[in-house]
Amino acid sequence: MKKILLEKLLEKCREQTYQKQYEYIMNLLEEEKIKPVKASRLNGKSPALYREYWVLEEKKDYSTYIEELRYEIVPDISVDYYLRHLESYEADRTWVLELNQYLKNKKKTLQFKVSVNERSFEIWGQEKFLSRGQGKRILNRCGLELSFFNIYETTEPLAYYSRTRNIPQNLLILENKDTFFSMRRHLLEGNEEILGIKIDTLIYGAGKGIFRSFEDFDLCVESYMQAEGNQIFYFGDLDYEGIGIYENLAELFNEEWKIIPFMAGYEKLLDKAVKAVSIPETKERQNRNIKNIFFSYFSTERIKQMKEILEKGRYVPQEILNISDF
Repeated sequence: MKKILLEKLLEKCREQTYQKQYEYIMNLLEEEKIKPVKASRLNGKSPALYREYWVLEEKKDYSTYIEELRYEIVPDISVDYYLRHLESYEADRTWVLELNQYLKNKKKTLQFKVSVNERSFEIWGQEKFLSRGQGKRILNRCGLELSFFNIYETTEPLAYYSRTRNIPQNLLILENKDTFFSMRRHLLEGNEEILGIKIDTLIYGAGKGIFRSFEDFDLCVESYMQAEGNQIFYFGDLDYEGIGIYENLAELFNEEWKIIPFMAGYEKLLDKAVKAVSIPETKERQNRNIKNIFFSYFSTERIKQMKEILEKGRYVPQEILNISDF
């Protein structure tokens, strides 16, 4: 709204009598085109008029949109929100109608599970529409969950190296890239064992990235890596974060796989840490809420060694080991 002086409003009928000017202002008030600024006081004439007015925006006619929402939108889409917020429907209408057309004509394609971006392009011609704030906002207004669209999230493919495809085999997940490269080089040189344990496949976990990647383990790796009888080991930094990653991974996927710590790696790591001149301080803001899953695999003496390091605010990175140790 903006303010306007009475004199400005009356410019169109300046030559008319005051009574006509008064009637003109009354018509504008009845049509809700203006509203008096009561603080401006009256003009002292009879009948009196206020000295200033607010100019009001014209109310839009949304009757066409109301009809459209009530009679043309498929039942899968809830129209309750948009009937209460017609200005929002006007802004979102293009996207809602494209979704409506899809559900009218191509709903059967929802029986096929596809990626988020593929479904997004199929409906709106924009591959990122569903994964961005705008798409999620419109789904929420339409009363639809992402699960309705039978989609899956894509993850970064697992990086792995297999020395052999024989089964059953031992797979070793590594938290850090340097250790993955060093151990792969060790195996490429013709070795079968790492620290006395036969290892057939190395997997780069990328820290917490392993959670997303491992969700698609059955989809993105070859059949020999999923074979019954395979054993999966995990090896990461000896700190709260690394132990937490292992414990969460082991719990999340315990119905499909038993993932155990690579004890030989942790013990070698401890032996080198004891002899080291110094080991680094624990990184700030680490979640220290670890359980007892990790420690349950080790001897009392090893647990004592590990807890002493952690309680002193120190940690041992995987990188303490290199190819000469394996």
